[in-house]
Amino acid sequence: MSGMPGGRLRSASSLLTLALLLAAFGAPQARAGVFDDDEARRQIKDLSIQTNERVDTLSKAQFELVNQIQALREENAKLRGQLETLNYELESTKKRQQDFYIDLDGRLRKQETKPVPEVEAKQADEAKPVAEPAKKPAIDPVAESRDYETALNHFKSNRIKEAAAAFDSFVKTYPDSSLAPNAQYWLGNAHYALRDCKKAIETHRVVISQWPQHAKAPDSMISIATCQQELSDPKGAKATLETVLIKYPESPAAATAKQRLKK
Repeated sequence: MSGMPGGRLRSASSLLTLALLLAAFGAPQARAGVFDDDEARRQIKDLSIQTNERVDTLSKAQFELVNQIQALREENAKLRGQLETLNYELESTKKRQQDFYIDLDGRLRKQETKPVPEVEAKQADEAKPVAEPAKKPAIDPVAESRDYETALNHFKSNRIKEAAAAFDSFVKTYPDSSLAPNAQYWLGNAHYALRDCKKAIETHRVVISQWPQHAKAPDSMISIATCQQELSDPKGAKATLETVLIKYPESPAAATAKQRLKK
């Protein structure tokens, strides 16, 4: 080494110094590169965790929403079943009430058409005035009964429009018939079934005015009260029910009027 020229020695020293400097500058850059990779992996891991948490939250919310929808469907089905049951019970009640009135109508007609005892008939003939009024066209009792039954059968079969037309025709064709009050009453009920309360009230009032002592008169008043209630006239309905109690206190309609007045 001592024999090495001085210029070459200085060159070698310079090269060594340069190499050491390059190594010193390169080490921090390598460490920085490693640090950047670790940070990126940490951020990716954090982002993945947050994403999974959000997905879990959304999944839970979606599951709860599905459960709520299912519960609403079950509740809706339950309510629909209850509604169908109530409708069936209402229709059954209306049918029973209709059958009851029709049966009552038949019983009343049997009583009204009973033959008059011979003594009473003779007394009635003796009480007649000598002067006979103008003769009216003879009415065929068979046709009269048939027409009434036809109208009543329409009502029984829920052919309300046909029943209304038939009863209206009957009261016009047989105004003096013993069945005229009944026909007028059922005509009023037919108008009510057709949701024409005003016309029903007018029709039932004919029963009350023309045949006030007939068994159908108090029933017509109950029907009028029902229509008045549906027409938002509670005061009128109350007055009608109170009139039933005054005019027909012993009638079945009076018991109905008492019950309604208590409500």
